[in-house]
Amino acid sequence: MATAEETTLKLKVTEALPKDLGRGLARLDPADLTRLGVAVGDVATVVGKRATVVKVMPLYKDQRGQSRVQVDGVTRENAGAALDQMVSLVKTSSRSAQRVVLEPLGFTPGERDLKYIGSLFDGLPVVVGDRVRAQLFGNRSADFKVVSTTPGGAVVMNPTTELEIARSKKAKGGADAESESTRPLSYEEIGGLKRELHRIREIVELPLRYPEVFERLGIAPPKGVLLHGPPGCGKTLIARAVAHETEAKFFAINGPEIIHKFYGESEAHLRKIFEEAARQAPSIIFLDEIDAIAPQRERVVGDVEKRVVAQLLGLLDGLDRRHNVIVLAATNLPNALDPALRRPGRFDREIAISIPDRDGRREILEIHSRGMPLAADVDIPHVAAITHGFVGADLEALCREAAMLCLRRLMPAIDFSSGQIPYETLRSLEVRMADFEAALCEVEPSAIREVFVEVPDVGWNDVGGLEEVKNLLIESVEWPLKYADVFTRAGVRPPKGILLTGPPGCGKTLLAKAVASQTQVNFISVKGPSLLSKWVGESERGVRDVFRKAKQAAPCIIFFDEIDTLLPTRGSGGDSQVAERVIGQFLAEVDGVEELNGVLILGATNRPDMLDPAILRPGRFDLQVEVPLPNRAGRAEIFQIGLRGKPLTDDVELDALARKTEGFNGAEIQAICIRAAWAAIRQALANPEHDPRRLDVRLTPKHLDAAFEEMNRTTRR
Repeated sequence: MATAEETTLKLKVTEALPKDLGRGLARLDPADLTRLGVAVGDVATVVGKRATVVKVMPLYKDQRGQSRVQVDGVTRENAGAALDQMVSLVKTSSRSAQRVVLEPLGFTPGERDLKYIGSLFDGLPVVVGDRVRAQLFGNRSADFKVVSTTPGGAVVMNPTTELEIARSKKAKGGADAESESTRPLSYEEIGGLKRELHRIREIVELPLRYPEVFERLGIAPPKGVLLHGPPGCGKTLIARAVAHETEAKFFAINGPEIIHKFYGESEAHLRKIFEEAARQAPSIIFLDEIDAIAPQRERVVGDVEKRVVAQLLGLLDGLDRRHNVIVLAATNLPNALDPALRRPGRFDREIAISIPDRDGRREILEIHSRGMPLAADVDIPHVAAITHGFVGADLEALCREAAMLCLRRLMPAIDFSSGQIPYETLRSLEVRMADFEAALCEVEPSAIREVFVEVPDVGWNDVGGLEEVKNLLIESVEWPLKYADVFTRAGVRPPKGILLTGPPGCGKTLLAKAVASQTQVNFISVKGPSLLSKWVGESERGVRDVFRKAKQAAPCIIFFDEIDTLLPTRGSGGDSQVAERVIGQFLAEVDGVEELNGVLILGATNRPDMLDPAILRPGRFDLQVEVPLPNRAGRAEIFQIGLRGKPLTDDVELDALARKTEGFNGAEIQAICIRAAWAAIRQALANPEHDPRRLDVRLTPKHLDAAFEEMNRTTRR
């Protein structure tokens, strides 16, 4: 039998994957599993400031070879260990739990809920004193403390384990009961922000945990961090998680709460918070919506805001006397803050919390759908791929809406007079992919809500002819999005802008709709004249806002229809000053110092000669695509699309129609199809003895010929 020294392993703690939260797992390198003498699924003891038990599993390949152990936030709390600290692992024998007494840390479950909660704890190793977490339906969780186990020592819960709830003051909702907003929050519950979290940990954790390092180096630790980004991207969530993981006292202040009506009371309130934080150090002061209390002093009218800004500046400068106090601030409007706050020594670092990319959205969706009974057809990676522009709050709302749609299916089966829903009915709930697809129609990405338009339901198959144009757009638009790595390796930059030109009715706008639908990226449609305003500066601001929203929601396509009305040749007469300012703003946005990443500009015009020449050079509109009138094969294809779903007779020949309509554009061919259908309906209803329930509408070559003659006579004179 091996000695304790031979079976003890010291490893550095690292954060777990979000999907492992609450499962009591410790992931180790397979080589470390061998050194520890354990097999996959065995139980081991993790010893930090205290000891807890875990089930060992292998690390994923990209994490191996680093002498690390992956454990989640609940296990780290049970072991009294923080990230990057060393813990000891010892092989442990365990027995099946016959009975476990749990103390609720929050709401108290009913007797009927214990069976379901017990199923969530199946296979979970525990010892007395551990915190355990059950992930409930709808991204809710319930935390419990293990009061006693039978037998004692390390036990593994299973379906036969008898659960008992210990009634305590906390369980009855006393003053110490945890709410959803105050329960411990670990890094595993934040998705898509690994880079930002790493930077904040460097700034916040090191000074609070190891202040002696800064003293040895002879430098002052950072005093403040400013988080800025669009609403719902996770600024407040990061602050709560950092406070819990560093075991610091957390003081949360909403900006408007500081302001009082009496003279000097606002400043006194602020001073009191900083003094209390210094007294209870290490501590974190979190100023949410800081733009409400620290606006630019030259722009505010009242004296209260100016005094509060001055007081905040004084307190931040005085933090060198208050060791182990870090100030975190969050705002959606960083440019609205007083410039004096943003210098080093006050807010030393500014971290932009961006809109998550596809991998980030997948992480967030996995976190928020963790407690959901997902059907086998739910494809989370696909949902992540089509939710461009969604921030964390939007994705949480999407999961909640999908769950609500699932509940609506249950409503007809509920007997509301019984007072409760049968347990078997709740167990049968299942969130399907169709629920997520329906929820996407209800939840819009908040980052581009003001300019967001619904993506048209138009595919490449709905565009007749124009094969060369379609292939060019697929290569220029779809390929850079789908195969971004290939373009990076080849050192090729995708086109920044594509201009569609051609006569009216040839399908320019239809092609733009198909591009928006097929690429499944955010699509902002701008009608040229809609940006123009009679107020000085408003037109230019409209252009800036469109590009700002597009950059936030990248990858994104901006479609400028009738772009010649927005960007005419400068000096061509009229109100040239407005036109020149708008063109100047447009050129600066497209090809200025700030790089336009992930945004494609799609323009359409039938008057390219009216456009300013500066717009048309490569680097702005890299591709100018002439959309020609359809050829004979294209016209036959457009007729086929236009007559799709209509009751045709067998003698309708598409090729004959295509030959007859030489020189017609796509819009005119569509109009012929619609007029022919009207003629067929008119003929069917002309019979006075017709029965509407058995009306036989048949579209014949005669109707199509009549529609052709009418079109030739009225629109092609």
